[in-house]
Amino acid sequence: MTAVTYAPDLPPPPVPERCFRQQTARLFREAPLLLDCGQPVSDVRVAYHTYGTPSDHAVLVLHALTGSSAVHEWWPEFLGEGRPLDPTRDYIVCANVLGGCAGTTGPAELPRVQGEDAPITLRDMARVGRALLEELGVRRVSVIGASMGGMLAYAWLLECPDLVDRAVIIGAPARHSPWAIGLNTAARSAIRAAPGGEGLKVARQIAMLSYRSPASFALTQAGCGTRRPGTPAITTYLEYQGEKLAARFCERSYLALTGAMDRFQPSDAELRSIRVPVLAVGISSDVLYPPDEVRAHADLLPQGQYRELVSPHGHDAFLMDPQNLPGWAAAFLHRP
Repeated sequence: MTAVTYAPDLPPPPVPERCFRQQTARLFREAPLLLDCGQPVSDVRVAYHTYGTPSDHAVLVLHALTGSSAVHEWWPEFLGEGRPLDPTRDYIVCANVLGGCAGTTGPAELPRVQGEDAPITLRDMARVGRALLEELGVRRVSVIGASMGGMLAYAWLLECPDLVDRAVIIGAPARHSPWAIGLNTAARSAIRAAPGGEGLKVARQIAMLSYRSPASFALTQAGCGTRRPGTPAITTYLEYQGEKLAARFCERSYLALTGAMDRFQPSDAELRSIRVPVLAVGISSDVLYPPDEVRAHADLLPQGQYRELVSPHGHDAFLMDPQNLPGWAAAFLHRP
């Protein structure tokens, strides 16, 4: 295998349109998918992007809670020639998750259970992803995911151990703590109390407070903002983030996906059963998933490694302040 070089000081080059394809697959048309809740689902639609030349080995990218399969839009530091996800070298696949609202079958198309949307799980999502890979002729994958995508990577390691060669898990624990569940509970309560978009705006504001850190906001949101003179910058920032998410995301998907994350509670014994190499990256100022928590779960993995990204910007540092993170991921994904 040739050595991987990565130049972190170069600006991310744009990914030419010829290097990626946006497609939709229809899966489980002959035999249904049985959800963990016991409900069968047929004709599941999966929207996905691929980058590079089709191969029986792929790098599988798992997106965050409100992300999408369009990796070139939200992770430019990672995608491109000479970067961890290189379409000239790798076949890269990223699919929108089951229950989301970016083209894959969403809550409104799933069965109802006792008058509510069927509870989906991260393992359900992994099984849908496995069916997509089979459709694409992919037999083995290296996995990379951050935030919810990192938790989903743990689900892949447990649900599909025969498919995964190695995994890079960024800013994510193996299971939610009471603190993380509490934040999601508050967000879901806001949505249920004010359906129709207003509650989703508040849910996003709650989430944004956990995605950054006090130091990050002191650096970026001190003083008064420009949107409304005399109003604290942090206030207008949170209002803007809420409005932006409400314009593009579905509140039922927010309920479904945060619930799936909270329900994912693998035991220590299950984590010790994971035999493939895993690189877990914690973020020094992450208040949502503190680095000690990420490290503790990585330490349970027989071939787990831990590195820490030092940044004042909290959980979102993997997007806004990645520093050496792309280089670490490249070295781990492509080592002999």
